Order: sequence, then structure tokens, then C-alpha cells
Amino acid sequence: MNDIFAFDASETMLVIGLGRSGLASLEVLHGRGVRLYATDEKAPGELLDAIAAAESFGARFIPSAEVATLLGELTSAVLSPGVPPTSPVVRLLHEANVPVLGEIEVAYRLCKAPMIAVTGTKGKSTTTALIGHLLRGCGLEVRVGGNIGSPLIKEVLGAGPDAWVVAEVSSFQLETIRAFKPRVAVLLNLMPDHLDRYYSMDEYAEAKYRICANQSLTDWFVGNLEDPRIASLHWRHGETRVQARQLWFTLNPNDQATMYLRNGVLIFAPIVGDPRPVPVVPREEIPLAGEHNVRNAMAALLAALAIGCEPEQLREAIRSFRPMPHRLETVAEIGGVLYVDDSKSTNPASTIAALHAYDRPIVLIAGGRAKGSPFDEMGEAIRERVKALVAIGEAGSEIVRLSEGVHAVEASAIDEAVSRARELAETGDVVLLSPGCASFDMFASAEERGEQFAAAVEALRAPAGA
Repeated sequence: MNDIFAFDASETMLVIGLGRSGLASLEVLHGRGVRLYATDEKAPGELLDAIAAAESFGARFIPSAEVATLLGELTSAVLSPGVPPTSPVVRLLHEANVPVLGEIEVAYRLCKAPMIAVTGTKGKSTTTALIGHLLRGCGLEVRVGGNIGSPLIKEVLGAGPDAWVVAEVSSFQLETIRAFKPRVAVLLNLMPDHLDRYYSMDEYAEAKYRICANQSLTDWFVGNLEDPRIASLHWRHGETRVQARQLWFTLNPNDQATMYLRNGVLIFAPIVGDPRPVPVVPREEIPLAGEHNVRNAMAALLAALAIGCEPEQLREAIRSFRPMPHRLETVAEIGGVLYVDDSKSTNPASTIAALHAYDRPIVLIAGGRAKGSPFDEMGEAIRERVKALVAIGEAGSEIVRLSEGVHAVEASAIDEAVSRARELAETGDVVLLSPGCASFDMFASAEERGEQFAAAVEALRAPAGA
């Protein structure tokens, strides 16, 4: 099969899935003169706005049941990350030998700049944003995109060979790569997530490992030494899956670690040149809460160091970083109670990490739509660290059940949840929205969930009867 794609007027392509990624692919490919079709498994009546947007980019919408009529015309297809590779349309294309590429694969092939890619169960967005911030602080031209917000295919446009592209990539996106080969691949952690899509943790991990599948000795791999699955990739174990040069981080000093924490300072142990350990930045100067964010900072710093940034520049740059919206973001302090929005916590592991970020009594708002991950460990963490629980959404009652012994109430809306949390909190407490679940049972997105939480908190300031 020919694996060379021009993405120009010589090609006829089908974009599968009309979410944000699919529409971005249509926009970019239209600009390159590609003849375009678009499809989605949803009924056309549910897609009126998306179909109008697709048509504005020169695409013709084809219902999924009619894709077979296109097989003789198509040179390739672009798969949006929300559509599983096992979908009937994708199977049909494979049977007809039509190449199916993911959006990040197309973006990579169009990109002229070297790329740093970040994946993991939690911390991807924070680490991706932090790498972009650090590189800018070192005077580099940087584009940041992917799963973090702006589709990668739009961010790579105009990025020349002297720039850097920093990409957050999900397991879904990695499933469909072919040539995708980041200069630096960062693998943060592997915890149960998306088990409604993957049969097992092993299958989920294999999807994540694909981030380094095409790397060579001219590239870098940054891994978490504290995660057993990731640590098993270390070259000392005889593992050959990672062909790139390896950099490893851990909170604890270790002879296999390239960055670790010692006496409250992040230390870099170079693997080339002068081997003497280099203090990079004191832990207290990292403007992010929680041990998990120390690991994220280590990963980001190692990625920056791998491409030649200097420790002194990085220390200055990291001080000015600010948490991303909806990730342990302080919303307000009212009546001595701190209100924190961690709405982007969409799996139990993220909530567990958030609970360990505060050394003060916690009133937790949690729940939503489960993603297949069990809540047992989250329930244990709630029993250990939470003073009171306000449960919301479809999984709320299950979280309450597994948090037996903790004072718990349920709420049917976010403003009610904030009101109940305020009643349960006392001066010195933190009210923490960290759902551990997807948002789609009650909200259009995790961002909307966080925004409604912030609005409900702000409403607490209003005088009675106002």
C-alpha cells in the first residue's frame, strides 16, 4: 500500500466524525485543495450545525450507511479520536484497502517543526501547557495543541523548522498513528481509565506505548520511574520497545533516575556530558498544588532539558506558570472556605491525586458519568481524607456506597451541590469539585461543569434577598 500522502487536489478524502477534530481536519484539508467527504454515525438531524460547517469547508456529507458508495473514489480517510477504530465505517474502509489516518497522524505529516508529545492517564494537559510555557521562557517559538484544546492539525500550520510543536495526545489518537514520531515522547502515568473502550489495562497501556513506537536513538523518551508499567520499559530491564534515549523522573532519589527530589529541590542528573547533579528548582517555587504536579513539572523540565534548554532559564520560567482552568484552580475564598475547581478530573485517579493536594479538611463534590474505571480506590481515599461528600450525577450513589462512613449527601444540580457543600464546610476547609467522572450526564463538557461551579460559588457572595 502506498503510504505517501500529498493532502492536495490529487486526493479525495473522507473525514469520519464531525466533532472539533473532524471539522478542523476539514478546514485544513480544504485549504490544501483536497476533495472532501464527511460522515458521522449520528443521524443527520442531530448534526445540522456540524454538517453546515463541513459544507462551508467544501465537504459533501454522506450518511455512514452510504459510505460504501464512495469506496472507488477515496484515496484515504481521516478518523476523529472519538470514533473507535472498530466502527463499521472504519472496518468497511479497511476491507476496501482505503488507508485510515488519525488527525494527529495527518498533522504530523504536515508539520515542518520538531514535536514534543505528551500522554498519560492524568496530568497531560498541565504538562503539555507547562512544556510550552518553559520553551517560550527560553526564547523558543512554540505551538501547543492536540487533546489540550486546539486541534493539532491547525496548530502545525505555519510552524517552521525552527519552531517547536507541543502536543497532548490521547490513547484514542495514538491508536491510529503510522509514521508519528515525536522528537521527545513523554509518558506520565498509566491508571485505569477508558475501560469502557479497552478490554483491559494491558490493552490501554499498549495504546499509550505507541507514543514511542517509531522513535530512534536521535529522539528522547521521558518516563515515570514510579509507575510499574512504565518503569518496565527501562533499558536496564532488557526492554527494547523504547529505542530513544531515556530520561526518567521520580520523587525519590534513584540510580536510574534522571530527575528526582532531594531536600526539597528538583535535581537533574545529566546522562551526557558533565555527570554532576544540577539543582534545577526548589519544590516550593513550582506554582502547582500536589505531589502529582511535582511529577508533572519533572516531566516538563526533562522534556525542555532534552532539547537544550538551560536549567537557569527553566527555573525562571517555571515560577511564572499558572494552573490551567478547571485543574485545581482556586475559584474563591469565602468566609474562610477555599473553593477549588478540578472539573477536568474525569477519572478516579485524578480525584485521588487532588485529595492529596490539600492539608486541610475537604468537602468533596464528586460524581458524573463513569468511564468504566472502578471507584474502590477513590472510595478508600475519600474515607481517609474527606470530611464530607456531596455526590452528583449517575455515579453519585455508587461513590457514596464505596465511601461508607463519610458523611454524604446527594445533589441533583451543581448549584445545589455548592449550597450543600457550603453548609457542610467550616472556616479553614476546602470545597473541592473533583468529580472523578465524565461530565456528559449533566453537562456539555467538563469546562461547562467547572464554569457552572464557579458561577454557583460566586453566587454565594450575593447578599440575601439580592
